[in-house]
Amino acid sequence: MQSQEEYLIYDDTLKLYLAMLDDIKQARRSVYLQTYKFANDSIGQKFRLALTEAVKRGVEVKLLIDSWGSGVSQSFFKEFVELGGKLKFFEKIKFSFDIFSRNHRRNHRKLLLIDSNISYIGSSNITAYNINWRECSFRIVGNITSVFERIFSYDYFLSSRFFQNKKYGTKILRSKDIAIIQDVPGNRKQPVKYVFQKLIDLAKEEIIIETPYFLPGSLLRRSLINASKRGVKVTIITPKNSDVTLFDILRNKFFGIYHKNGIQILEYRPSNLHAKVFMVDKKYFLTGSSNFDYRSFLYMHEINIAGQQAKILELLQKHLENTAKDCDNFDYEKWKNRLKVQKLIENLLFPFRHLF
Repeated sequence: MQSQEEYLIYDDTLKLYLAMLDDIKQARRSVYLQTYKFANDSIGQKFRLALTEAVKRGVEVKLLIDSWGSGVSQSFFKEFVELGGKLKFFEKIKFSFDIFSRNHRRNHRKLLLIDSNISYIGSSNITAYNINWRECSFRIVGNITSVFERIFSYDYFLSSRFFQNKKYGTKILRSKDIAIIQDVPGNRKQPVKYVFQKLIDLAKEEIIIETPYFLPGSLLRRSLINASKRGVKVTIITPKNSDVTLFDILRNKFFGIYHKNGIQILEYRPSNLHAKVFMVDKKYFLTGSSNFDYRSFLYMHEINIAGQQAKILELLQKHLENTAKDCDNFDYEKWKNRLKVQKLIENLLFPFRHLF
């Protein structure tokens, strides 16, 4: 077991998948995989094969897949299960009086844990759909894996149960100088949102938010604007076009307001930007599965790492700088002169902002 963690960052999805597959192939004791999306495509099939081969070697393999996010069924893993692999789908879709609220409570966490020593955490699902997206995931070697294993075991045990221990599911766990920030649906405290709020209020020089879906509530909006007014440089990095068109229309409603209050908006051009990174004053970071929007805060089980760890800060800073090179500045004049029909659609969508 490592006495000191080692860190690698992946923003190239294909390189991430190759590294994950290689580590699965080298596994000798255990492989635990938790993901929101697992697709029946070229990537999903490669992971299924690697996981099945691990089972054949006598490795303990457990999969926890969200039933809403993934397009696969039990039959897709038939051989894997028959050979002894363990599979659970998180909260299958149920048709009941609370169908819209309950079914939106999804497990959005992304973890791959190998031999109690290697951890992957970040923004990437298991699908070819996002092979060209810009992501942000970490490979960490060291003792933090044992902490992630405790979280995975808890999620796996309660995957099909509606009632969950929110106190444990939101407890901030630590491994040396890294905090693990969790969130669960319907929690009044919303720990991830609280950390965002706290760091925004403490910021003295710079705030950078990189997210595919930027739609904060009124409190966070005001905090970001207030930070800008007190001289903090606030930068939002988001895709020019995400994979959810209606969300893009809705988020654009507020871009002009941010711009007029001195907040810089950078729009990533080459593809969808799916990374989730939050950095303050080049001293504090938070990265993982959480988006900066209503749905992530209200309905999702999320997991992130946060802290002041120097190597992670260095890797994230370089990642953000490289992302910015492929961005366009928000065009305020174009936004101001957008069609009236677009403004109408923005206003029509706004009451449903919690569902995006």
